[in-house]
Amino acid sequence: MEIEKLYPTEKFLGLIDEFSRATVLVVGDVMIDEFIWGKVDRISPEAPVPVVEVNRITHRLGGAANVAHNIRALGGRVLVAGMIGADDKGGQLVDMLRMLDVDDDGIQTDDKRPTIIKTRIIAHHQQVVRIDRESKDPIPPRVTDGILEYAESVIGDVHAIVLSDYGKGLISERLVDRLVKLVKGRDIILSVDPKVVNFPLYRNVGVVTPNHHEAGEAVGIKIVDDETLLAVGGKLLEMLSCRYVLITHGERGMTLFGDDGSVVQIPTVALEVFDVTGAGDTVISALTLAAAAGASMKDAAIISNYAAGEVVGEVGTAVVTADRLKEVINFAITAKESLVTRQRKGNGT
Repeated sequence: MEIEKLYPTEKFLGLIDEFSRATVLVVGDVMIDEFIWGKVDRISPEAPVPVVEVNRITHRLGGAANVAHNIRALGGRVLVAGMIGADDKGGQLVDMLRMLDVDDDGIQTDDKRPTIIKTRIIAHHQQVVRIDRESKDPIPPRVTDGILEYAESVIGDVHAIVLSDYGKGLISERLVDRLVKLVKGRDIILSVDPKVVNFPLYRNVGVVTPNHHEAGEAVGIKIVDDETLLAVGGKLLEMLSCRYVLITHGERGMTLFGDDGSVVQIPTVALEVFDVTGAGDTVISALTLAAAAGASMKDAAIISNYAAGEVVGEVGTAVVTADRLKEVINFAITAKESLVTRQRKGNGT
């Protein structure tokens, strides 16, 4: 199996301009990312732990809500279906979605569980500890029913569906099966940002985007070189009967596997990596939005690679705008053309 390498061209800039014409439904575990920022000057006398002096507290959309934020920042129209608690944080999450002009009619409320909050304490640009507030009780059937009813009511208006699985219980076999049937026969891409425990649920979707750890664990093969990478990608395609598998692997970039036997290696473009929080959200967001806007899956993967390369350069959950994405891709195109020109001159051609 030959690995093909692809780079951006001028057409990518036109594809990004088409993002505003696409509508994406995001289904998944919505949450709030809370960041407590401070500094550490001493160790506690009570226990061998740092004492963090808090400077400020910020809140950002997290999980599936961050996927929606990413798509909106890139210019796409977004609809969200998920679950919150009947609490103040749930209200805050909905308010944050509305401020972005994100359709929240698919958000279901459960008064027996809290809105999911991930709190990260950060000092000197380093995460000290993370605190998760959530319930792992089974999702009530009425919540799944509400999400499916909403999805059916808007399916005629969407160009893609993202399943953002954070392993909090919302993604179930019944939910995935119904969504797969809902998009069947329609020109709608169904993409999944997966959790290993739920891999068996994702059969017959359009594309899954695991990182290399998740991909290897799902098939029982650790990815250590090109040979094991190819084996894992092939087995995932076979196991899930999906059209594409996009494996992300840090400094090695991404590898896109197609059910036609194609393998595309996409080199990393990140200059510096400060924080990978939310990078997977950016990948699935840009990939799906680009595909919904008419890009081939290969081109969509390359675009998502550039988007992810931007957000990992910031601390905390971050997003990239369409204008910024065009800037970085245009820079890459110019740099590539300059390199080719210098090579030709060096060869006397």
